[in-house]
Amino acid sequence: MNITHVRLLSLPVSDQDRAKDFYLNTLGFELIADNPMGPGQRWVQVGPKGAATSLTLVTWFDKMPAGSVSGLVLETDDIDGDIARLRAAGVAVTGPEDEDWGRHVTFADPDGNGIVLAGSRSA
Repeated sequence: MNITHVRLLSLPVSDQDRAKDFYLNTLGFELIADNPMGPGQRWVQVGPKGAATSLTLVTWFDKMPAGSVSGLVLETDDIDGDIARLRAAGVAVTGPEDEDWGRHVTFADPDGNGIVLAGSRSA
């Protein structure tokens, strides 16, 4: 096996435009792609700037209902600043919690997908 990294995670959402707005304007991700991919479907891909892994905001997987993801972990080098920014944007944040492995909070995207925001180990 010569796997080098995780390329993409499909994240189930109910409304691609609403999810795209949240990931771009609330979390500060960049838009990688927003293209038609068939009748009534779009490929909407977002990710942190320069990251190897990105998310595609999907609506077409019957076995992946919107909001069914839990445990998506995002890392930041400014945990306290980002907590303040999330709260200022109206995002309900739980925490912060301090663990042996670092400081983190939890919150959800507009569909209820569970996200953990973790401080960088050096932060």
